Amino acid sequence: MTAACLEACFAKSGQRYYGNCLSVEEGNLHGIANLAGVQMGISHSRVAHPTEQGSIRAAVTKNSHDFEQRSAPSETMALPEEAFHSMLTLERRRAERSRKPFVLMLLDASFENGSAANILNHALDVITVSKRETDLVGWYKERAILGVVFTEVSVEGTRPITETLRTKIEAALVAHLGREKAAKIAISFHVFPENWDEDHPGWVADSKLYPDLNRKVSQKQFPFVVKRVIDFAGSAILLLLFSPMLGVIAAIIKLTSKGPVIFEQERLGQFGARFKCLKFRTMYTNNSPKIHQEYVQQFISGKKDCASENKGQAPVYKITNDPRVTPIGRFLRKTSLDEFPQFWNVLRGEISLVGPRPPVPYEFEIYDIWHRRRVLEVKPGVTGLWQVSGRNRTRFDEMVRLDLRYCQNWSLWLDLKILAATPRAVFSGDGAC
Repeated sequence: MTAACLEACFAKSGQRYYGNCLSVEEGNLHGIANLAGVQMGISHSRVAHPTEQGSIRAAVTKNSHDFEQRSAPSETMALPEEAFHSMLTLERRRAERSRKPFVLMLLDASFENGSAANILNHALDVITVSKRETDLVGWYKERAILGVVFTEVSVEGTRPITETLRTKIEAALVAHLGREKAAKIAISFHVFPENWDEDHPGWVADSKLYPDLNRKVSQKQFPFVVKRVIDFAGSAILLLLFSPMLGVIAAIIKLTSKGPVIFEQERLGQFGARFKCLKFRTMYTNNSPKIHQEYVQQFISGKKDCASENKGQAPVYKITNDPRVTPIGRFLRKTSLDEFPQFWNVLRGEISLVGPRPPVPYEFEIYDIWHRRRVLEVKPGVTGLWQVSGRNRTRFDEMVRLDLRYCQNWSLWLDLKILAATPRAVFSGDGAC
């Protein structure tokens, strides 16, 4: 493929040049893969974090020799597993900002022991002629599950796009492979961005759209095990050491206002899994959450001028002078002592000592697409990077960026630094309300 052809290919498809280039010509695939390894990090630098760009360039360079070694025409058209996962991650980042959905189609023949690769190689020939030039094809799981990313699809209309794609692909597979062989391939569709259902208590994010997160966990399996040990041991020790003080707090709450000592609030954990977050009750009973709900929704959406309401200070995430809060509740919130029961959530594995703050459902409902990553990428925590960086005095978007920075740069050392900085933030009361 000549340089002129590549330039025309890039000019025609913009950031999605890789789909066109891999389907325009089957020859010299090794050269194309090497060039793509350099160009991908540049053309996508607006949507990918620098560390992600480096990993993607390394993934494509590392796997580029696979294209040279493979001789079958169908095999040369599919990206290797690691490169496909990297491209899927970039497509998610693009969709977060462009708000243009994409569909991930998975063709799974893994249950056909020994013959999965052969079946999917034949299916790959069919997919190649059925897809658009801008769509991505690769191994979601090497030689067991084939993946196709249909970019910038339209989800509007009376018939879901997934049904249209299923009808088209299944008909093509039956026509070219025969009904018996086509029946051995399980086809599933996964749409991004996902439609979150607040009324569905069992809703969780579709993990198939996030293979990079599973890869991160497998690569850092030992550090995550150590993190869990620290969570369990740390929360157990804190609950034991402070049990006398916690007993006094419980008695004061019981004596000064009617209602239970512990307040249970539904929160969203990793991938949107719901759990009951425990806190000492700081409000009077039988009050409506509508005040806080409207405040948070307007604050996140940017419709509320919080700075003017707080005497020119930076916006806060909680309502100041909330009439629903009891006198002892104000003290507990100011010192963050109301959050001590959350260590029981840590013991149960629902949250961690360090991580993003778990949101309430009505908060998550109005998140922008990129905001959701703070819930998806790591387990939420009692304290986090934003709590020790100004706590509630941080604007919401800045808070999310701090959480995402924590997710991207997570390490045990970072957790220890945040834990060490937390007492100072708590005792200073900076940003608490």
